[in-house]
Amino acid sequence: MSSQAPEFDSIAEQVRAAFPGIELADVDAGLPSLLVPPEYLVDVCRYLKSTPGLEFDYLASVTAIDYLDRIDIVYQMRSLKNRRDFTVRIEVDRDDAVAPSVTGVWRAADFQEREIYDLMGVTFTGHPNLKRILLYDEFDGHPLRKDWRLPAEPRSS
Repeated sequence: MSSQAPEFDSIAEQVRAAFPGIELADVDAGLPSLLVPPEYLVDVCRYLKSTPGLEFDYLASVTAIDYLDRIDIVYQMRSLKNRRDFTVRIEVDRDDAVAPSVTGVWRAADFQEREIYDLMGVTFTGHPNLKRILLYDEFDGHPLRKDWRLPAEPRSS
């Protein structure tokens, strides 16, 4: 039994019932959230947005967390009609950081996915315009990764 409020457990159980073949795990104790396999992300998000009674029509934010052994991408959404929030999290391999784009579900994901691509190096498949948004095209690396370092200054003789 989860320690989350019954309303949040109900959302998670509704999603689990709609996707019986996949394992969905509770994350972020005390917060309404699920860990979803990346290959089901778009379908789960579309379900959360379009299902009557859920209607998570507003993507509040998309962010990424570097854990050194993986990168988590966190989608925070809100149902304006039902006045409640929900979070979906996926884990991607750090060395091959690829995730599906949710721009087809929420257009608001466009710039946020580009920012994660630019600063964390996650490639979003299906994104309509995946290119750097904050840094210049020739910038080397992804500066929000924990192992990124400034290039060494050339020594003067």
